[in-house]
Amino acid sequence: MKLYAISDIHIGHDANREALKALPAYPEDWLILAGDVGETEEQLHFALSELSRRFARLFWVPGNHDLWTLPGRDGRDELRGEAKYQRLVQICREHGALTPEDPYVPWPGDGGQTVIAPLFVLYDYSFRPASVPLDQVVAWAAEQHSVCADEYVLHADPYPSRAAWCAARCDYTERRLQALAPAQSVVLVNHFPLRQQFTRRLQRIPRFAPWCGTTYTEQWHTRYGASVVVYGHLHIRATDYVDGVRFEEVSLGYPRQWRQERGMQGYLREILS
Repeated sequence: MKLYAISDIHIGHDANREALKALPAYPEDWLILAGDVGETEEQLHFALSELSRRFARLFWVPGNHDLWTLPGRDGRDELRGEAKYQRLVQICREHGALTPEDPYVPWPGDGGQTVIAPLFVLYDYSFRPASVPLDQVVAWAAEQHSVCADEYVLHADPYPSRAAWCAARCDYTERRLQALAPAQSVVLVNHFPLRQQFTRRLQRIPRFAPWCGTTYTEQWHTRYGASVVVYGHLHIRATDYVDGVRFEEVSLGYPRQWRQERGMQGYLREILS
């Protein structure tokens, strides 16, 4: 029995969708989907339908693409912000996938000493140089054509801003993590990296970093007894150790960012066994 993870499968791209359809079955194993499955409810339904037949248990956290609100076919906007997120949670539950709103589940491989904690923590633009004021961060990123599409299609309703939504999610998540037994270790799962240091890999688009997380979570890996932290978003696969904790960036990415002859199975990262 193994726990695998992958993120940023972006099945709106034909090559990624076909790779998902060709994925072999892992009937005894669990899978973490660490965000950015796609941009529509149909894509999430499709991915979860395919994956729930291949894995014994699924975990899902939202990525920024999942939360996008795109114009509907009738010209009206679809659900926005918190309402959109709650709709995605409902879809996951229809397919038996666990979400950041569900109880944390123990990993049976070590007698229940490790729990898997899906998180939904956004970003608040704090991943920026100290010399850049918050109210100038978008203009600063625009100087190098690095403004994230979230500025136009990821809405925070009913919160006044994405940063305010992030703060609310951090408060909510900390309350849940603080309730865990001190002796338990935790696999923390979030779409966005919990530490700013990993955005240094964004060498081609360094000014994209403000849309990649919050400094509020910098010490969560030690504060809450993490054994592994799983994340995506950067599309730069990596394994790192910080304070003895393993950090796994598990992105698949866009078709140009992975070798299609390997199939999606070649990019499943083993987290626990």
